[in-house]
Amino acid sequence: MGNAQHAVESVARASYGRMLAYLSSETRDVAGAEDALGEALLAALDTWPRDGVPQQPEAWLLTAARHRVIDQARRVRVRSDHQDTIRRLTEGITSPPDVAGSFPDRRVELLFVCAHPAIDSSLHSALMLQTVLGLDAARIAHAFLVPPATMGQRLVRAKRKIREAGIPFQVPEAHELPARLDSVLEGVYAAYGISLDEAAGADPRGRDLADEAIWLSRVVRSRMPEEPEVRGLLALMLFSEARRGARRAAGGTYVPLSEQDPASWSVDLLREAERELAAAAGLGRVGRFQLEAAIQSVHAERARSGRTDWDAIVLFYEHLVRIAPTLGARVAQAAAVSEARGAAAALMLLDALDRGVVAAYQPYWAVRAHLLRQLGQMDAATAAYDRAIGLTEDPAIRQFLLERRG
Repeated sequence: MGNAQHAVESVARASYGRMLAYLSSETRDVAGAEDALGEALLAALDTWPRDGVPQQPEAWLLTAARHRVIDQARRVRVRSDHQDTIRRLTEGITSPPDVAGSFPDRRVELLFVCAHPAIDSSLHSALMLQTVLGLDAARIAHAFLVPPATMGQRLVRAKRKIREAGIPFQVPEAHELPARLDSVLEGVYAAYGISLDEAAGADPRGRDLADEAIWLSRVVRSRMPEEPEVRGLLALMLFSEARRGARRAAGGTYVPLSEQDPASWSVDLLREAERELAAAAGLGRVGRFQLEAAIQSVHAERARSGRTDWDAIVLFYEHLVRIAPTLGARVAQAAAVSEARGAAAALMLLDALDRGVVAAYQPYWAVRAHLLRQLGQMDAATAAYDRAIGLTEDPAIRQFLLERRG
C-alpha cells in the first residue's frame, strides 16, 4: 500500500496541472475535469496497491478520468455539447497516451482561459493557482487574505463561467493579448510569491511551486518572445531564485538581502536573468516586471563590485511606483530611500500611506520599526516591531525581528 500511495502522490504532485489542463481542453469544463481527475486518483489509491503501479501512471489516470467524464455526461440529459464531449473522449480512449510525454501540455492555454475577460478579473490569479498549479483553496485563500470557504465559492463560480461561456482553450489572437497577458503574468508571479513564503517556512511544496512558475514563464516566453514583460517576469524570478540558498544560514536563521554573501548566489541563474532583462530592454516597452527585475539586477551587481548603488535603485522605484503603485512597491521604495537619503526621508514616504491599507501588512511595520530605531524613536520603534512580529508567520523572520527589537 505504501509504495502505491507514494506513487499516486508523486504523480499528482508532478503532473496534476498538466493532466487537468489536457482533460479540460477536451471537455471544455474545468470543474468537471477536476472532479473526474479526483475520482481517478481515488481509484488509483484503491487499484494500484492490488494490481501494481502501471508503467505509465499518467496515461492510466487520464483514461480513468475520461471514463468518468463520459459516465457523468451520459447520466445527465443528453445534449449536443455532451455528445461532442463523449465523442472526443471516446476517440481518446481508443488510443490513450501510453507514455508520460505523449499527451500535449495545455497548461499555457489554461492560463489564458483563466484570464478570459468573461471571468471576474479579481479571480484570474486565484483560478490559475488552483487549476494550473494545483493549489487548494485554503493555500490560495491564505495568500489572498480571505476565508477559505469564500475563496472556494468564488473559484466554483469562475469555473462555471468557463463552461457556460464556452471559452476556447487556446492562446488568444494578437489583438486579445494585452488584456489577458497581464493577468497571466500576475498569476505566475503570485505562484512564485507563494513559493517563497512556503520555502522560507520549510514547506517542501514551495520549491516545486517555484520551479513550476519559472517553467510556465519560460513556456510563455518561448511562445511570445517579443513581449518584453514576459521576459521581465522571467528575469525577476531568476534573480530571486539565484539567492534562494542564501536566505537562510545554518540552522535556518533568516539572512536579509543586505547581509547575504554574494558568493553563495547562483552565477548561472544571475547570468540568465541578465540576458532576459537585456532582451526585454531591447524591445523598447518598459513595464512593471522589467523595472522590478532591474532593481534586482542592481542588487546582483554587489557580487561583482562589492557595493550597492542605492541611488539607481531609488530611481527605478520612482519609475515603478509611477506605473504600478502597489503597496509592496511603495514600502520597498521607502526602504531603498532610507539607504540613499536617510531614515527621515523614508519615513515620510511611509507616513503618506493609508493606515487602513497597511494595518495588516507585515513588511510595512518591519520597515517602519527599522526606520524609527535609526531615528532614535525607541518607544515607537518597539511598538512597530511588536506589530510586525505579530503579523509574521515565518519563525525565522519572527526571531530576526525579535533580535532587532531588543
